Amino acid sequence: MAGSLKAGDTLLIDSLDLTLPAGRWSALLGPSGVGKTSLLRLIAGLPCAAHLKGRLKAGDGAPIAPRVAMMAQDDQLLPWACALDNVTICARLRGEPAQTERAAALLARVGLGGLERRKPANLSAGQRQRVALARTLYEDRAVVLLDEPFSALDAMTRHTVQDLAAGLLAGRTVVLITHDPAEAIRLADVAWILTRAGIAPCILPPTMPPRAPEAAATISAQAALLKRMRLLAAQGAG
Repeated sequence: MAGSLKAGDTLLIDSLDLTLPAGRWSALLGPSGVGKTSLLRLIAGLPCAAHLKGRLKAGDGAPIAPRVAMMAQDDQLLPWACALDNVTICARLRGEPAQTERAAALLARVGLGGLERRKPANLSAGQRQRVALARTLYEDRAVVLLDEPFSALDAMTRHTVQDLAAGLLAGRTVVLITHDPAEAIRLADVAWILTRAGIAPCILPPTMPPRAPEAAATISAQAALLKRMRLLAAQGAG
């Protein structure tokens, strides 16, 4: 991905030059309004107010959008549908028969075995996000885009679902948008800070993600990243 990102005549990101490694987690951080969600929508081939003046392509040259599944901050569950039906909704909208046994198995993998017939109103926030994760896994795509999917959860639930996602999405190309330096440090193999001026790589601990939040290297890297983000904000780079 290279070029500049604009919304109309407004420059969002200049000098954008970004390579997302296959089979690994990439985290994108930056201030609100810099165009992080727009980048995800462009990767997914979804309608977007922003446009990329440049190139966006996969390393193998094949189309990207058919290989993408996206998980948003809002679980986006249908309130009148049970967990099982929410997992299969995208496939059914495409006219495909629902693979209910596979969907139930995925719900069991995310810790919701026995809750297949519960509706969102009868699930906790963490459980609803697990249904959304199961729905993402049901799509079985090589590229998974995560748009702040854990930010609405309390700290303990957030760590639990982060660890679950890290395990279940291992080996896929994952792009995570987050405002949280701690989340990026915990989950990412590589990470960048996005500003209006361009992008800057982040220094991550040498240990493999998901990293223990209480580890000294994790805490030190988190503090350094937060300091760097504050410096960029003070310079007006965002």
